[in-house]
Amino acid sequence: MTPLAAQTLPLTVVGVLVGVTLVLTWYAAQRNKDTGDHYVAGRRIGAFGNGLALAGDQISAASFLGITGAIALTGFNGWWLIIGMPIAYVLVLLLVAEPLRKLGKYTLADVIATRFGSPALRGSIAVATIIMTIIYMTVQFIGAGLVAGALLDVDFAVAVLILGGLMTLYTVLGGMVAATYIQIFKTSLLAVMVLAVFVAVIKRTGWNPIGPMLDATDSFGEKVVTPDRSDMTASLNSLSLTVGLTLGIMGLPHVMLRFLTVRDARAARNSAAVAISIFMCFFLLLPIFGYAALNEIGKKAIVAANPAGNSAGPMLAEKVGGDVLYALVAGVTIATILAVLAGMAIAVSGAVAHDLYTNVIKKGHVDERGQLISGRIAGAIAACIAIALAFGAKDLNIANVANVAFAIAASTTMPTLLLTIYWRRFNQVGALSTMIGGLALSLVLVLLGPDVMGKDDAVWPLAIPALVSVPASFLFAYVGTLVGAGRVGSTGMPYDEFEARAFAPDEVASGGRFTRRAREPERVGAA
Repeated sequence: MTPLAAQTLPLTVVGVLVGVTLVLTWYAAQRNKDTGDHYVAGRRIGAFGNGLALAGDQISAASFLGITGAIALTGFNGWWLIIGMPIAYVLVLLLVAEPLRKLGKYTLADVIATRFGSPALRGSIAVATIIMTIIYMTVQFIGAGLVAGALLDVDFAVAVLILGGLMTLYTVLGGMVAATYIQIFKTSLLAVMVLAVFVAVIKRTGWNPIGPMLDATDSFGEKVVTPDRSDMTASLNSLSLTVGLTLGIMGLPHVMLRFLTVRDARAARNSAAVAISIFMCFFLLLPIFGYAALNEIGKKAIVAANPAGNSAGPMLAEKVGGDVLYALVAGVTIATILAVLAGMAIAVSGAVAHDLYTNVIKKGHVDERGQLISGRIAGAIAACIAIALAFGAKDLNIANVANVAFAIAASTTMPTLLLTIYWRRFNQVGALSTMIGGLALSLVLVLLGPDVMGKDDAVWPLAIPALVSVPASFLFAYVGTLVGAGRVGSTGMPYDEFEARAFAPDEVASGGRFTRRAREPERVGAA
């Protein structure tokens, strides 16, 4: 294939996929009429479709690009980036999926505010949501810039700006409806892409699925397939990463928001089960791709393309499948990034417009149109901030950067949400202590760590703070609850009523007959 044709094919694939997403956005815009549509897609999404979208939120640029590159460059140490994910979603399924759907309205803060009516608490949750989501958006923009920059042969900054403009268009016009449609489309494409890469890889190893790992062991020794125990700091950082990843999922706003888009609690549970099935298969294949990239391309060439290894996945696709497979991988990766970005922009817009502006600043005195406009503006501003941060962080491994967001979630919204649902004695002071203390400690440890200050100058040795910040956040919750005991109670719902609502059965007995109240599509915004 000529160089011109080699460039034209990927561009054509990307153009077609972006065109499809724009059509989906146009269709979604016809249904994006009010705040319920914008934030939670009118709660019309079915269990299977929401499961596809939920899986798509985790099968992102950080997953495919970051984890493949991490395994190619660090061997088994890269596995720590995937071990916690299946456990995390089992915990989500068992602990929070059903209560979230039954208690939530538009945002994660709505669930906690149902029990605690404190504006300060809602504001602190909104601030944590903004910080976590912008970090995660930064990760996606880095991946987008690397792939699109190489594909279009343009500067990293130009590629990021183009994709940022597309994401803003999706968010402003289509809201959560468009984000969900695009996620479902993208996840379906991703399954095809991953299967194609897998077949191309194992074809070169005699159709042996573990062939790349065996070849890497023969070429580089057992060190690439066994944990590195020689560096205690690296081992502790891996443990901290796993803790943050496993527990942080339950606190990531853009993920938890997915459980508010379905019709009822049963659909929330079923969508979590669908998501677990999808991304367990996906994550099992990433080590194969990582070792195949190490064998086929080599560590030196991967680092030369990107120091953090983020280009290993597309380079592997081109090596084993030629221009056609590279075009597919590049196109699907860009569609993946755009879909995840759109969902995160909705989470930020909800935190700013619904939580901060409407409920804290205006104390609920904002009409739907004002809230919708402020939400769209907030999403665009968040994208601009994430783009600016991406310019300075493009040489970091994006899977590791994403896990900073997981660690912050595990130290703030996760313990606050769990204790709000399950601990009767938990009070507003305890919740505020958890949010403010966990957020401050995790941010300070990140800023003092090696990713910000450099390995030689770091005051705190671990890049991921979860090993310390998560236990500390529960301690903050306990001490704060003791301090707040006996004070004036919250203005929210009493715990007995809160608990009854959170765990009400899907079928509720009424007048001797069973009604399927919980399964009926409720009016968005109803109590």
